[in-house]
Amino acid sequence: REGLEVGLSPLEYLNACLDAEVANRQENELRRNLAAARFPVIKTLDMFDFPTIPSLSKEKIRDLSSGKAWSAHENVLLVGQVGTGKTHIAIALGMEALKSGAKVRFVTAPALIQDLILAEKEGRLSKFFRQWRRFDLVIIDELGYVSLGPGGPLLFQFCSDRYERGSLLITSNLEFSRWSEVFSDPSLTTALLDRLTHHAHVLVFQGESYRFKESHNRKTGKPPKAL
Repeated sequence: REGLEVGLSPLEYLNACLDAEVANRQENELRRNLAAARFPVIKTLDMFDFPTIPSLSKEKIRDLSSGKAWSAHENVLLVGQVGTGKTHIAIALGMEALKSGAKVRFVTAPALIQDLILAEKEGRLSKFFRQWRRFDLVIIDELGYVSLGPGGPLLFQFCSDRYERGSLLITSNLEFSRWSEVFSDPSLTTALLDRLTHHAHVLVFQGESYRFKESHNRKTGKPPKAL
């Protein structure tokens, strides 16, 4: 009857109801996946001021946002100075991946190391790896800020377990030649980089502090960049 009131045939009304049901289920699934991703904040590509970081190719970022890299189990490594927007881009790419139906998880390197050490201590490391395999994309933020200590070999195992099974997106303030400073083992560092960069897109962030500019704009009353 409702369909007839708006001028729809029974078949057209049924199709409209089915479309609405599908859209509702997709929206609910997106909400669940967004909660599971555990992003600390929501960032989008439209919110990023690309001219601030001239070394960053907007076209390359847009290409990565298509999701082809995740489907191919490729990795993305964002390397550069502190405050240049690496975490912003990482979260924004994660958001795009969610919208395309991928399952995403965000975690800082120190938090992941703590979880790995605890899992090993409790004898459930293999189960821990299996649980994380359900994510198509794992974003590891802030690798390089603190020494990994005994967690270095565990992080290597974690990354090796995901090799050609799922994608990793890693942000780091250290160039690759300095990664041994946090892993404290040159051989382990070389082996890890070999796996990470085998199927990888490496983006270098160079420019003035993106974070400082955003803070300055807030303090001076400049309006935020339009979405």
